[in-house]
Amino acid sequence: MRQLTMALAAALALAPLGVAQAQDAAAGQRVFNTCRACHTINEGGRAGVGPNLWGIVGRRAATFEGFRYSANMRTLGEGGLVWDEANLRRYITNPKDVAPQGSMSYPGLRNEQQLNDLIAFLVAQK
Repeated sequence: MRQLTMALAAALALAPLGVAQAQDAAAGQRVFNTCRACHTINEGGRAGVGPNLWGIVGRRAATFEGFRYSANMRTLGEGGLVWDEANLRRYITNPKDVAPQGSMSYPGLRNEQQLNDLIAFLVAQK
């Protein structure tokens, strides 16, 4: 009983610190709705202002057929940048941190929980 009380006390103490919750792909789909202005995410889908993001996790950067990437993004892809969860997290948080001369105008997603959820959603799209 004492261990349970201690664990509960620790959890309550950490709650105000904004400790991120588990990833939720359904919530991530709602976060992705803001991305839909530029991106599609259906298998075999077309590119929009940005490339289609179906299967993005594990894909080498700048390889969606038919999309015209910035020179900066093409160079990153040719250099071996792969969109794993860590690289996506960094890019979505601040695109200019990964591709300073890239063409993505999105300022970045800073909410840690929304970022976790969005990545869970992107991982599920394969």
